[in-house]
Amino acid sequence: MKPMIRVLVVDDSALMRKLLAQIIESDAGIEVIGTAINGEFALKKIEELRPHVVTLDLEMPGLNGIEVLKQVMRKHKTPVVVVSSHSKAGATITLKALALGAVDFVAKPVDIATRLAEVTKELVAKIKVAAESRAVQTLPETPSQIVKPSVFASRPARRIFAIGISTGGPYALEYVLSQLPASFPGALVIVQHMPEAFTGLFARRLNDACAIQVKEAQPGDLILAGRALVCPGNRHIRVKRLSIGEVVTLSEDDRVNGHRPSVDVLFRSLAKEFGRQGVAVLMTGMGNDGAEGMGAVKEAGGTTLTQSEESCVVYGMPKSAVERGFSLQTVGLKEIPQVLQSLAEPELGRSATAGGTVLPK
Repeated sequence: MKPMIRVLVVDDSALMRKLLAQIIESDAGIEVIGTAINGEFALKKIEELRPHVVTLDLEMPGLNGIEVLKQVMRKHKTPVVVVSSHSKAGATITLKALALGAVDFVAKPVDIATRLAEVTKELVAKIKVAAESRAVQTLPETPSQIVKPSVFASRPARRIFAIGISTGGPYALEYVLSQLPASFPGALVIVQHMPEAFTGLFARRLNDACAIQVKEAQPGDLILAGRALVCPGNRHIRVKRLSIGEVVTLSEDDRVNGHRPSVDVLFRSLAKEFGRQGVAVLMTGMGNDGAEGMGAVKEAGGTTLTQSEESCVVYGMPKSAVERGFSLQTVGLKEIPQVLQSLAEPELGRSATAGGTVLPK
């Protein structure tokens, strides 16, 4: 029998603390061991009670949630699930928290009368994932001064990199993309499981942190070297060759593996349209989305990579592909930027190695 998951609830609203505690304890496997009304009390109770997971409100007076999160990541490495507001300001600060290492987030229940069952299922599931997750890695600092071209040059891409990622993704993606130079000769198309209200802000945040161009994808966007296109929430994205060039298409087709966007949809289009030129990358995330699509890329002669277990916050999506034999190479998070560079520049790929494995030519 699994031990009880011990949770600390942090929120400045007494009503919200009570509501969240009731929602969380509706699951027999989770126990709320305490609550905190602000950041100062939260840090004291984390030290005293040693919870397995913290649910954290970000917008609090005094020591706010972001400052609490920074200290938790530095001192305790306790998994944090953010409970955020629906507002644009709430989305912005939530993305900052995810980039700092929060495992996941849940939007605060506004219309609790009609959404209680949905919110309960989501929050309980994410607390359980957080309890099983690994602490985020301590990564090298991202470049302090971004060298970004004043004018973005339209250059055809040498290779197309399709990346699928979920839980733990914002932190990992910001690191990987920020390490790529503006001259990166490959193009990237990204599916990050995230609600539609967040993906545009997420893409802009990445663009500000990176030398390459990052934008939320729009129908017909060209796939170009030095550009990363982030799939909008609640849409599927596909890559396609047209007479005008290589583009992305968006659709509202049915969910695949319970997701829209689905990584499988992107990977299958990569296999069909680009064959050996395609590179499929599966990174941290729960579930199995992307595994079968990665198999299609491998069968089409493309290159397939998975993030290593020890560097994932949640080793679900990569594990599913590895267990099916679809991953040609496993790479640690710190090494992924170098590997992408090597695969995009064949002259480097002949001699570069990662984890002791010679990179595919």
